[in-house]
Amino acid sequence: MIRARVSGRLWSSRHIGTIPTGALLEVETETGAKLIAFDPLGCAEGEQVLITQGSVAASYFPEKTAPIDALIIGSIDQQTSKAK
Repeated sequence: MIRARVSGRLWSSRHIGTIPTGALLEVETETGAKLIAFDPLGCAEGEQVLITQGSVAASYFPEKTAPIDALIIGSIDQQTSKAK
């Protein structure tokens, strides 16, 4: 999994029919890399998210062959650390 922060939203008036309902978001990883991720959860700009990539992301949609390479699979609500 990759930890990232949503940095923007992409709008597309035309796309192929096998893309499921959801949004395309620009995210920035902790290393500073930017990528486009499919968001089925409804995440907002500035939100911290968890992303999976590759065949795992594409196989999330069992009823469609979706050309998805990066998928937001979770929203990070709070980070906790163990006290020593």
